[in-house]
Amino acid sequence: MIIDTLVEAEKYYGLHKNFKAAFDYLKAQDLLNLEIGKFDIADGLKVIVSDNEGKTAEVAAEKFECHNKNIDIQLCIRGNETIGWKPRTDCKSPKGEYSDEKDVLFYADAPDMHFGLTANQFVIFFPEDVHAPMIGEGMIKKLVVKVRI
Repeated sequence: MIIDTLVEAEKYYGLHKNFKAAFDYLKAQDLLNLEIGKFDIADGLKVIVSDNEGKTAEVAAEKFECHNKNIDIQLCIRGNETIGWKPRTDCKSPKGEYSDEKDVLFYADAPDMHFGLTANQFVIFFPEDVHAPMIGEGMIKKLVVKVRI
């Protein structure tokens, strides 16, 4: 997992062949006015923009998730988002089977820690990172870039 600000994104371009394209897209957008929805922006890059009410930590933990085929770059656009995290190697209680179609596996485990994001801060979740996003009060606008591995 990596946490940083959008202004520092260039440091991470070398971690994946599509990170530069993903961050260049983010930097080129008027993020506050970006349309809600799902968009393919390049081969291997999909963007999901949402603007939703924050959840309690308990509700968010019901969708404590990780992915096998994608890296998530999650950017907070507006609001204060808290995210729960735990290393996948420490999770012992899967909830159901991995969904290849949706590229998601849920766990019944509890996060080891929580951290916060504010406007223009992002987190990169690799397949090893189990996460429970969207914890907070009020509206949270965020963008997730799905980077196919």
